[in-house]
Amino acid sequence: MSNHPGGDAARLDLNAADVAAWQDAAAKDAAEGLARSVDAAAPATGQELDPEAAEAARKAAASKEAADTVLQAFGGVRGMVDMTLPGLVFIVTYNITHQVSPAAWAALALSALFVVVRLAKRETVQHAFSGVFGVAIGAWISMKSGRAEDFYLPGLLWNVGYCIGLAVSALVRWPLIGLMLGPITGEMFTWRKENPGRLRAYTKATWAWVVIMGIKPVILFPLYFTHNVNLLGWLKVALGIPPLLLAMYVTWQILLKAPPPIKAPLDDDEEEPAK
Repeated sequence: MSNHPGGDAARLDLNAADVAAWQDAAAKDAAEGLARSVDAAAPATGQELDPEAAEAARKAAASKEAADTVLQAFGGVRGMVDMTLPGLVFIVTYNITHQVSPAAWAALALSALFVVVRLAKRETVQHAFSGVFGVAIGAWISMKSGRAEDFYLPGLLWNVGYCIGLAVSALVRWPLIGLMLGPITGEMFTWRKENPGRLRAYTKATWAWVVIMGIKPVILFPLYFTHNVNLLGWLKVALGIPPLLLAMYVTWQILLKAPPPIKAPLDDDEEEPAK
């Protein structure tokens, strides 16, 4: 207790005044700090942000977001591994056993394992299923013919057909890269009529795929007819991922400079129900 009359009340009033003063000072400091932050973020000239520059930045960000879907469309790193490892297992097993059947079964078993793992993890199995289908055809043909090089024949034919399909799609103005990426970016096929800049970009990217992916059959088909299984097998593995990565990188660069996608309107049955 204080010895002075009313000492406790006076002390309480003093403490309350101190707290209020401290709060005012803290608010003032915070306001000044916010002002300094805004000034630092603003242009050096002190002018307001240009609306056109802001819109250009927004479009650039939208273009980058769309370009970043390229890796997703082609199965990502996991999809490339799924496509490459079975061929590697085939050539390694063939060199160990010198028999076609064990090598074919080993490659097929690995492809099937990839599908099982993806199913167990509830991941998309599109690329894994396409891989196991191709390996199964190659394994069947090679076991029937008894020639190890026939294991790679379906893949070579697929590469040729794929390049032809890419070229035809670009010529008829339905570029395959646009057909693949449109549903992922949410634009669907708006690039076809409403966004000519993206149509040009998708066409350019599709031609890039024709050139880059056409390298593989040009190199590998002559080797197939030489019956040099080892060279064919190892080169097939070596030319699996690098051209694909190069084609995706070129596509990413092209789409980075393209106009942003125009989102396709949702159908009535796709809209969220009113709550």
